[in-house]
Amino acid sequence: MTITARIDAITHLPPERLATVVPPPRSVKIELTGRCNFACAFCARGDRLREQADMPFPLYQRLIREMREAGVEELGLFYLGESFMYPHLTEAIAEAKAVGYPYVFLTTNGSLVSRGKAESAFRAGLDSLKFSFNFADKDQFTRVTNVKGALYERVRANVHGARQVRDAVEAETGHRCGLYASYIEYDGEQSEKMRATADWLRGIVDEVYALPLYNQAGLCKQRIADDHVEWAPTAGNMGRVGGLVPPLPCWALLAEGHVSWEGVLTGCCFAHTPDFDFGDLRTMSFTDAWNSPAAQHLRAANLARDVRGTACERCVAYA
Repeated sequence: MTITARIDAITHLPPERLATVVPPPRSVKIELTGRCNFACAFCARGDRLREQADMPFPLYQRLIREMREAGVEELGLFYLGESFMYPHLTEAIAEAKAVGYPYVFLTTNGSLVSRGKAESAFRAGLDSLKFSFNFADKDQFTRVTNVKGALYERVRANVHGARQVRDAVEAETGHRCGLYASYIEYDGEQSEKMRATADWLRGIVDEVYALPLYNQAGLCKQRIADDHVEWAPTAGNMGRVGGLVPPLPCWALLAEGHVSWEGVLTGCCFAHTPDFDFGDLRTMSFTDAWNSPAAQHLRAANLARDVRGTACERCVAYA
């Protein structure tokens, strides 16, 4: 199955998910670390709205077993941080495969994916590695990520290296990790610049797709408007370009779990604040948190397409 088909299978909600109490999600993203070495303009992580640290490995081990027993099939080893900063990433991948997850996936900014780290991830059983590549050249890289431009060439080299290492590991072991890339769909002149970058990526990875610019629960809307006028943030999280869905009801509340490094289950793809919390998995079970009163409250508002007075309102749901 292609990565875009997997995305659409989550974001396009079937009738049984249009309820306040829903079955456990097929997919969960678990945050190994809240830390990141980039400070991207479109990401609210840089505003330090929450503590950013690593998930204790024993907590990770317990949670992935509990979620697998609940029926979760796809495990994303990332959320709001950069997972290649996590000291136990290789062990986390191997543990997830040992527990029985059919599909373990990961999104990265690419700056830390050396050949050695890529090989370790592939040999541990990683099924999908996606590069988030949101810049057309070194100048834009510096402006978007707020880090030194020298890292731009490193990221490009790491994409190339990952492909070469992936092919070598596959030839030796038979295990093939899918390689993918996504990029933000820009407006105007930037759209043309990104087209060449997307074509370059297509020559290396298995599939490339575009994403709209999310406003991260409304937290980045003004900053984007002030500093990056070529970007037009969209309402809510409507999935990928070419397979967009309405912003309400939000699929994230109904079809995919998101677990912070502290062990809190949240209902939002961009929960930099506790407004979207479903429950603390350190003190309650995954299944109880998934259909907690807080979860049901947000789902009811989304299903009614009236999120006034809820945390979802600031996600420009009516734009």
